[in-house]
Amino acid sequence: MERTLTLTTDESLSGREIKYILKVRLKMSARLISRLKRRDDGILLNGEPAYVVRRVSAGDVLTLKLSDEDEHSENIVPVRGDIDIVYEDEDILLVNKAPGVPTHPSRDHFYDTLANFTAYYYNMKGLSFTFRPINRLDRNTSGLMLIAKHSYAHDMASRLHREGKLKRKYLCIVTGAPDSDAGTIEAPIARAGESVIKREVNPAGRYARTDFRVIRRFPGAALLEAAPKTGRTHQIRVHMAHMGHPLIGDFLYGGECDIISRHALHSYYMEFTHPISGERLEFISDMPDDMKRAIKYFDR
Repeated sequence: MERTLTLTTDESLSGREIKYILKVRLKMSARLISRLKRRDDGILLNGEPAYVVRRVSAGDVLTLKLSDEDEHSENIVPVRGDIDIVYEDEDILLVNKAPGVPTHPSRDHFYDTLANFTAYYYNMKGLSFTFRPINRLDRNTSGLMLIAKHSYAHDMASRLHREGKLKRKYLCIVTGAPDSDAGTIEAPIARAGESVIKREVNPAGRYARTDFRVIRRFPGAALLEAAPKTGRTHQIRVHMAHMGHPLIGDFLYGGECDIISRHALHSYYMEFTHPISGERLEFISDMPDDMKRAIKYFDR
């Protein structure tokens, strides 16, 4: 995908080299700067090609032409499928992932993933395709998922994610109910033994923190809002099980039940600063039907 960025320099940048603007003001990686330099029209100053050592004056117009044409997710087969788009612009795509849909292709799911469906959608719009998810959801976790449409947006959004500035909140239904109405779980998470999939709370693991609050209590269950402050694999599922209240339907972590066919976890809220424009964005996704039915079951 090709994306053109335009910046009019102000007094604070007067006398600075273009290289400074790219690295410090725009926070571009060395890899991306190198790609811009290789293009004849990758860096333009007032419409003319310019080297990165060129100094600018206030009022100059810097134009950057980004291209991902040398990057392709070639192993992802475009497949027509349902893709629920919540928001889209030149830089990002926000989707509402359905439960049961894997994010990436794997040996058992080669043609039925969000990556396949996104590749098909890009192809229909005539866009080159590289799959760049920012937050990743388990196959059976539903809800909001952010995808970058080019490498610069991916770099910037990933930075926000690492710095904890991609705010996410989840709805989950747990067995039983915590004693307190709100709290924080701080417990390190590591692989469980030799398992490739399962995780556990382990002193040797990586730091993990989840804030939670109880929204509603039912006989034998509760609806919680969980806000992960770190991004460990299966974090909410592991932390809730560690607290003694595994998610209903989560057979991996002890929440066995036949009320719902997957673990009851939904990414319902996301807030972040747009990685390119700087605009504050906020989104909410409605709880899926299977979790609503589970709540009705307990609220009898």
